[in-house]
Amino acid sequence: MKRWLLLLLIFVNISAVAQDSVYLFCYFKDNGKDGLHMAYSHDGYKWTALNGDSSLLKPTAGNDKLMRDPCIIQGPDKLFHMVWTVSWNERTIGYASSPDLIHWSEQQTVPVMEHEPTAKNCWAPEITYDPAGKQYMIYWATTIPGRFQAGDTTGDDKYNHRLYYTLTKDFKKYSKAKLLYDPGFNCIDATIQKDGNQWVMFFKDETRFPPAKNLRVAYSKRLTGEYVMTGSPITGNYWAEGPTALRSNNTWLVYFDKYRDHKYGVVKMQDNGVQDESHQLQMPSGIRHGSAFKVSKAVFDQLPR
Repeated sequence: MKRWLLLLLIFVNISAVAQDSVYLFCYFKDNGKDGLHMAYSHDGYKWTALNGDSSLLKPTAGNDKLMRDPCIIQGPDKLFHMVWTVSWNERTIGYASSPDLIHWSEQQTVPVMEHEPTAKNCWAPEITYDPAGKQYMIYWATTIPGRFQAGDTTGDDKYNHRLYYTLTKDFKKYSKAKLLYDPGFNCIDATIQKDGNQWVMFFKDETRFPPAKNLRVAYSKRLTGEYVMTGSPITGNYWAEGPTALRSNNTWLVYFDKYRDHKYGVVKMQDNGVQDESHQLQMPSGIRHGSAFKVSKAVFDQLPR
């Protein structure tokens, strides 16, 4: 076979694989009252809102019925599982599932911290599947006054968050919440993914006095920990929150909300360092803290534009 024909076949095959999946980004707008928004991208940099940037799902869980900080993953059961923040002050989170991102199950109000009567909140839950345990880990940030001395005077309005988790196999029974990570300071907004033979956590240093408000990285051999923080912050001289990440080969694209600047940012993280590529990023107007994930083209083609 001629060399040019072989190269052409290789190119066509790579293109077919690349076009077989699409990146999605689920997010909220304003205070989260109108529910779930989504955008799509083919390259991870240019994102276009779906459904005319109108809500795809109205929130019903919790007393305040918000849908902030949505996180969606597709499990081995082929269902899409979503968790979200239902309130600023409740000790619960929201959960729902869908086979196609269009039709959703009845929304659950999951009382993950009801056993802690002084807990102030449950913010920014995320969900990760653990193939070793064949179960899902849901994790979030909560402040329990007096529980941790470190950072007790450094937060906003006496918030001093740590990261907690629960485990479930069927989204009917949930284990009692346990502490996931205490880096020794106020922290929120964790997102965890598999990274080779270990797990990587991107999270926010929520210290207000003196201000940090940046994103850090920690690693663990086990999904439930122990996590060890490495290196310096991966974000710059601005306030960042709500990290979410996509991986391609040996590169992480870590997206985050530059919430004081009312815009989104992205850094490219490789073994040789971190590079800010926010100038290349195009996101829908008004996008707030969300999560990125990949779907098949068949699923994407059914979604409303």
